[in-house]
Amino acid sequence: MKLDTSSYYPKSPLDDEEAAGENQTGGNSLFPDSKAPDSDKEAIAPGPAEKVEERREEPQPSAPIYDPGEGERFIDNLSTLLSWILVPLLMPVYGVILAFNLSILDYMPFANKLTFTLITASINVALPALLVVLLKRMGLVEDLGLNGRKERFIPYLITIIAMAGTGWFMWTKHAPLWFVMFFAGGAAAGVINMIINFKWKISAHSAAIAGIVALLIRIMHEGSAQPSVMVWIIVWVALSGLLGSARIWLGRHTVAQVFTGYAVGFLSVFLLTMIR
Repeated sequence: MKLDTSSYYPKSPLDDEEAAGENQTGGNSLFPDSKAPDSDKEAIAPGPAEKVEERREEPQPSAPIYDPGEGERFIDNLSTLLSWILVPLLMPVYGVILAFNLSILDYMPFANKLTFTLITASINVALPALLVVLLKRMGLVEDLGLNGRKERFIPYLITIIAMAGTGWFMWTKHAPLWFVMFFAGGAAAGVINMIINFKWKISAHSAAIAGIVALLIRIMHEGSAQPSVMVWIIVWVALSGLLGSARIWLGRHTVAQVFTGYAVGFLSVFLLTMIR
């Protein structure tokens, strides 16, 4: 009697050969006839149904790529454009232009206005921009937009020195004290931002544009402002809101970082320009 091992082990091809041998000899013969016909060999060969077919993995459908709509692309482009037009490096230049056209400094000759504006741009835009490009080539900065918190220390330091140097230059040229303090306030805001930046990524864009709003309010209280100063205050307040929204939309800052930047920039410039 043959031992039934089907419940313990998988079926083996030897079982089929053994069964074929039994059928050939007509029973439980221990010595099957070695002179079996060739047809018997074909009988024990696996048929087409018994052949294992190779499994072919069907290509899985790839995950759909998110395609933003036209509206989102427009907002992305507009936010990026605002971020570059209202970059912090340009705020001292915008401040000088506004002060020369909306305050008592409007009575200066155009040649003098142009000279001071170009000097301000050279100190606060051209020089820092060249240094940031140099830092990128040295590998100390990965992004010219300075979006990483850890790579902002040296650019902050450069900006602080540039703002303080511009304020000193204006002081030597006998500019009004509130105008000198506009640059001192910008340098103070830079120091505060640099300290906060060690632990938290504050919005430098928000701080810079809030300083412009503070300057315009100071010009309005100065007593010799042009009638259109109020219109410009509204314009720059609106630009502040748009810029802050753009930074949040682009994922550069959170709402808290934007509003903290507003507070630091506005208070630094406003309080220092009120010194008499």
